[in-house]
This record gives sequence, C-alpha cells and structure tokens, in this order.
Amino acid sequence: MGKIVEFKSNGKNASGYLASPDTIKGGIIVLQEWWGLNDHIKDLCNRFAAEGYLSLAPDMYDGTIAKEPDEAGKLMMALDIEQSGQKLNSAIDYLIEKTGKKIGTIGFCMGGALSLFAACNAGDKIGACVDFYGIHPSIKYDWNNLTAPVLGLFAEHDDNVNPNIPIYEKALKNHSKEFLFHTYPGTSHAFFNDTNIANYNKDAATDAWERVLDLYQANIQ
Repeated sequence: MGKIVEFKSNGKNASGYLASPDTIKGGIIVLQEWWGLNDHIKDLCNRFAAEGYLSLAPDMYDGTIAKEPDEAGKLMMALDIEQSGQKLNSAIDYLIEKTGKKIGTIGFCMGGALSLFAACNAGDKIGACVDFYGIHPSIKYDWNNLTAPVLGLFAEHDDNVNPNIPIYEKALKNHSKEFLFHTYPGTSHAFFNDTNIANYNKDAATDAWERVLDLYQANIQ
C-alpha cells in the first residue's frame, strides 16, 4: 500500500513513507516514536490509508532506526529541532498539494511532541492534532499560532511524560485553545504500539483509535 517518497525541504531532499488510499478524503502526517521510521509507523500509515487518508511519515532520522533504548534516546536528543520544524512544514505542504485540504497530525512518544510542534508551527494548515504521550525536552510550542483542536492521549503510568500534562493544559486554557486530554487507567507509555508486547493495551488502543478517527472525521475531510 505504501512506498518511500522524496520531497523538498530546506533546499534538500527529505524522505518519508507514503501510504495512498483508493479515494482520498484527507491527509495525515504520522510521526515516529524515538525508534525511527520503523515497520510499526509504516503500518500505521497503511491503517490510515485504509480509512481513506493519504498518510505520510516523514523520516526524522534520515534512514537511521534505533535497535536499543540507549541508541533511541541519543537519536532523540540529537534531533535538530529547527531543521525538524522545516521538514515538518515541507511534509505538510506536500500533503496539502495532493489533497487540497487541511492536514491532520499524529505522533507517538517523541512523535507526539513533534505532532503538537507541527500544529503550532503550521497554524491554520492543520485541521486536527493528536498527541500520544508526547515528550521531547528541547521542543517549545508557539501556542498563539495553534488553531487546530488537540487530542492528547496518555498512559496512567508514565512518569516522564505525565508531569507535562498540567503544564500543557494550563497553556492551552490560557490561550483559549480547543483540546481534550484523556488518560487511560492501568496503562503504561507506548500502550498503543502493538509491537511493544510489554506495554501494549488492546482495549485502550482500540478506544484511542476510534477517538482519533472521530477527530479526523470532524475536522479534516
């Protein structure tokens, strides 16, 4: 269903995994966990394509996929945030050119932070933003520029991410932004990742998937 494509970003070629539906009803940027653009993220693009969404996962690590948590952590911390922002903007414009519509963003772990970052940067080009337990200590958000509704989906047991939830809630409220945060009881970080045997929670993941599809149904078609 999908293939690797190239698009221009900051005068260079960037790449990503693009999954195309038979009939396009919208476009979605899918953002990787700290592991990289692996088969799990490609599978998510395919799942969104099956729902009618042209789905692009830009390769934020330019071909590198981590095999161990230490390596993933180093790759995440080495991410150039400014260049990443430019790459995200280019990926968004790539999908807008093909769909003619506002774009949805979604990301997981590091990608959750990037999803929110992209939505803040791109303003009214984004129709809906989903953040699954997003975290990156170097990312700052331009809340004033955010126009899309935000769906935040979190795990009950996630000590690294959860201290940020009230900070984000306060910022979104203070800037009068539309958002809904939901925390799943009994879950841990990466509960949506069905390749993570230790943390995957089928019930929570199923409910979260329906919430995501409902958000996109209402805002990016």
